Amino acid sequence: MTAGTAARLDRIGTDGRYVVVPMDHGITLGPVKGLKDIESTIDAVTRGGADSVLTQKGIAPRVHGNTNGAGYIAHLNGSTVIGPDANDKRTTGSVKAAIRAGADAVSFHINVGSNHEREQIEELAKLTDEAAEYGMPVLAMTYARGPDIEGDDPEALGHAVRLGEELGADVIKTGYSGDAESFEHVCESTRLPVLIAGGSPEGDLAALRDVRGAMDAGGAGVSMGRTIFQHDDPEKMARAVSLVVHDDVSAEEALEAAGLAVEA
Repeated sequence: MTAGTAARLDRIGTDGRYVVVPMDHGITLGPVKGLKDIESTIDAVTRGGADSVLTQKGIAPRVHGNTNGAGYIAHLNGSTVIGPDANDKRTTGSVKAAIRAGADAVSFHINVGSNHEREQIEELAKLTDEAAEYGMPVLAMTYARGPDIEGDDPEALGHAVRLGEELGADVIKTGYSGDAESFEHVCESTRLPVLIAGGSPEGDLAALRDVRGAMDAGGAGVSMGRTIFQHDDPEKMARAVSLVVHDDVSAEEALEAAGLAVEA
């Protein structure tokens, strides 16, 4: 790892742990709750403790000035839910474009096991080569998604995160397997930091318990979008997640310390 890559990784995390809030959903879902006034949302989640935020490059002018010193990641592929295949992520930018947008890192989504796996493998491999030339960290979002794959299967998730390392990424995001015991296999499948996606937990406490389980299994944090930015109080939810990731508190303690209602 070059000095530049290491320095930029420090800008998107803290001491090797990461609370990333992706807000690239405007391409996938449209201007959903939390994204219309994205400036206020970015301000809230970074005041709450997010280490970095993530958007498509075109949103960069709305990011800068609202991050409260947090890092910025430019996402470089996408698809829509109204198109023929949401798993068919297409390239939307380059490392040079990310540099022009003021990014500290780039990210790329790949669906391992999908019908588009071959093309996405090639594209991620090219991206990591380009990023290495500039000392730019790559967050690879390697999901286990396809017609014959269960997205929370730890074996499939382990394969997905290992693929990201094999292709030259610096940090990996993937789905959570549902419990700490099974997620240990996922974390042990790579030497890279592993972050979990938000998924669709039922309530704040369930979401924080997933984060706690991932950390107990050897995870390095989260890349959690709608669970945080669509929360009724994004700042408090970001703070609760940050407490679990960075301060090693329990889900229940984080909920209370962040000022969120303790669920029955």
